[in-house]
Amino acid sequence: MKKNSYLFPLTIIGILYFVFGFITWLNNQLIPFLKTACQLSDTRAYLVTFAFYISYFVMALPSASILKRTGFAKGMSLGLLVMAVGCLIFIPAALSRNYVVFLFGLFVQGTGLALLQTAANPYVTILGPIESATQRMCIMGLFNKIAGIIGIYIFSKALLHNFDEINNNINVVVGEEKIILLNELAHRIILPYIIMACALVVISLMVFLAKLPNVNSSDDNADYKDDKPQTKKLPAYLWLGVLALFFYEGAEVMAIDTLVPYSKSIGLPDTIYSKIGMFALMALLIGYISTIILIPKYISQRKALVYCSLISLVFVLIALFSTGLCSLVFFILLSFSNAVMWGAIWALAIDKLGKNTSFASALLIMAIVGGAIIPLIYGGFSDAVGSLHLPYILFLPCYLFILFYALRGYKIGK
Repeated sequence: MKKNSYLFPLTIIGILYFVFGFITWLNNQLIPFLKTACQLSDTRAYLVTFAFYISYFVMALPSASILKRTGFAKGMSLGLLVMAVGCLIFIPAALSRNYVVFLFGLFVQGTGLALLQTAANPYVTILGPIESATQRMCIMGLFNKIAGIIGIYIFSKALLHNFDEINNNINVVVGEEKIILLNELAHRIILPYIIMACALVVISLMVFLAKLPNVNSSDDNADYKDDKPQTKKLPAYLWLGVLALFFYEGAEVMAIDTLVPYSKSIGLPDTIYSKIGMFALMALLIGYISTIILIPKYISQRKALVYCSLISLVFVLIALFSTGLCSLVFFILLSFSNAVMWGAIWALAIDKLGKNTSFASALLIMAIVGGAIIPLIYGGFSDAVGSLHLPYILFLPCYLFILFYALRGYKIGK
């Protein structure tokens, strides 16, 4: 595909990344909201991220199979419709205040996103030279995080408005009066998710009619040519990349979705902590913009991954050995150093895989399950030790493995 033909498909994919971000980062608001509305422990509250991200693991390979039959446009359109169904499931969940139904709705939303991302991520990577894949991923990340900031702002108003006052009222009443207050809180979620479902249906129709060009691993990019794919002999650097992406996704989700409870625990008021995720997403935006400027002109994506892994480790250590607002600032800053990691790991992991690229991409999508497992471990850890601060030590093995992959793992078996 010629360079001047990139703009239209990238614009459409950018819109999809906007959808990814808007839906995904709402978990930042759902965790404290559902914890109160459904009266949950920390461990059970983090089942929000588990239910959402486990769908990537379950549905990535089936998604790859679906996309072979439908093609990109129809597959993405179908994914958006599945997400709309997941949003509508929130209506009976809110009316019954049933946490299991909420989790099912999140799983269905994640299923639609798995289908979308299984198509969109390799599409962006292959749509141009592999050396600038991280740059294109970061451009898409701008759409994703801007949407997340908008989503968090809107939903902080819709779901967490006067949240401290509501929590205090719920804690001092009992019996039928308490149930009424909890039901009124749960019903706040209905209208926003009806609006989201309608928007997803409209975008689904738009993508279906857009007629995206078909790009695959056998196109003009020489790095992807391979006449004899051997899916049973995938190289070690791919499998290590899958594991690196697992740790990255867990760290990224933990660095954003745990911030509201942590901010609340150190005494910030609801007017601030309800929007704290916005600051982390802004840090990501700055990281993306820096990456777009620097890669590949001034620094390779691999060296950027090395430096950002080291920076993340420094930020974690400072945050762990400090307390209060200082620790919160450095946990937020992790999102800045996280910005380069998704695209860099992805590009290194699928480099020179030829016709195995699509299958490898499905494996990498499965690695998003890290966003389900690591925050859940964090929640269990916090319940066990009675602290939301100490469990952040989980960041250390995540970034250490990513550093290993950037230094050595990316070339094992190449």
